[in-house]
Amino acid sequence: MKALTWHGSGDIRCEQVDDPIIQDDRDAIIRVTSCAICGSDLHLYGGFVPGMHHGDVMGHETMGEVVEVGRGNAKLKIGDRVVVPFTISCGECRQCQWGQFSLCERSNPNGAMQAKQIGYPTAGLFGYSEMYGRYPGGQAEYLRVPFADVGPIKVPDGISDEQVLFLSDIFPTGYMAAENCDIQPGQTIAVFGCGPVGLFAIKSAFLLGAERVIAIDTVPERLALARTCGAETLDYTDEDLQQRIVDMTGGKGPDAVIEAVGLESHGAGGLMETMQTKLSATERPYALSQAILACRPGGTVSLPGVFIGPAVPVPLGAVVGKGLTLKTGQTHVQKYLEPLMDLILDGKIDPSFLITHRIGLEEGPEAYKKFRDKSDGCVKVVIRPNG
Repeated sequence: MKALTWHGSGDIRCEQVDDPIIQDDRDAIIRVTSCAICGSDLHLYGGFVPGMHHGDVMGHETMGEVVEVGRGNAKLKIGDRVVVPFTISCGECRQCQWGQFSLCERSNPNGAMQAKQIGYPTAGLFGYSEMYGRYPGGQAEYLRVPFADVGPIKVPDGISDEQVLFLSDIFPTGYMAAENCDIQPGQTIAVFGCGPVGLFAIKSAFLLGAERVIAIDTVPERLALARTCGAETLDYTDEDLQQRIVDMTGGKGPDAVIEAVGLESHGAGGLMETMQTKLSATERPYALSQAILACRPGGTVSLPGVFIGPAVPVPLGAVVGKGLTLKTGQTHVQKYLEPLMDLILDGKIDPSFLITHRIGLEEGPEAYKKFRDKSDGCVKVVIRPNG
């Protein structure tokens, strides 16, 4: 089959790889009808994530049609259309029973390696390095889905791929980021980063009762989409950004701040940032630092943005001094699939609003570059591997 594969920083290729096969009775194989490039994929593309190998298949936002089912899987049948969560979860361990599916204790075959880095293993992820299980990703014609009797959600008839594809990651991720803010009626939420996750965080904050959302970015197309979502916007490069936030909130500050940028954020420029950006794969937590500073005392900073390294410098003194609550984590996608599907079916949200580019697999390497460079108005890329 054809797939998009990793061959080093800035080197994604479309090439032939082995077809997936059933390896466990609970597996399923899907023919991929739609997949997408995620901002987290750009961290792999930029060389920030250790444990990638030449030829690893990329991608973790995937849906398709079931073409083969393991003997022990009674949930799915051939012909079902399903969306596949990016988190691989067994459904049986204590974390899964608690609804914390991204912390699954059994699905990562390289959990011992991961535990050496972070203390304990967490769930395996599709297409995301050796530390997360080195599972082949879904930017391919076919995908093997482990624990397929737990993860995938069936798609009702009459719903297009583009309406439900983002249930695989970015819609639940934005929703969980907003839910972590414990939003109360009348509150103001700030969102740093108006990429796909940030845009879904904006939408979700309003769905959960926020009165105002202040969205911060510097890419015109993203800011325009944030405004269509109902947010007020600020340019991240504004020298008086923090004062502007204070002024817009009557001196009180946002009740919670969502940092939806992660390890490749940009600051005010200067020699150090230039060196970090151009010469190395060092994490740059500028947006997280700004989010901490922007949050009102006693508020919450919600962090769906991805960080990898063990030592990320942030203003911890401000976190302690202001009594902030910090909420983080990979998304517990399976927990949100049914309620968010209901929002789509009820017409309360159409997740396809942010799609800007639709391509085939062969165009994938160039699309990665466009998405990274934010060129050609690229906000979200959807791939149709099988035409």
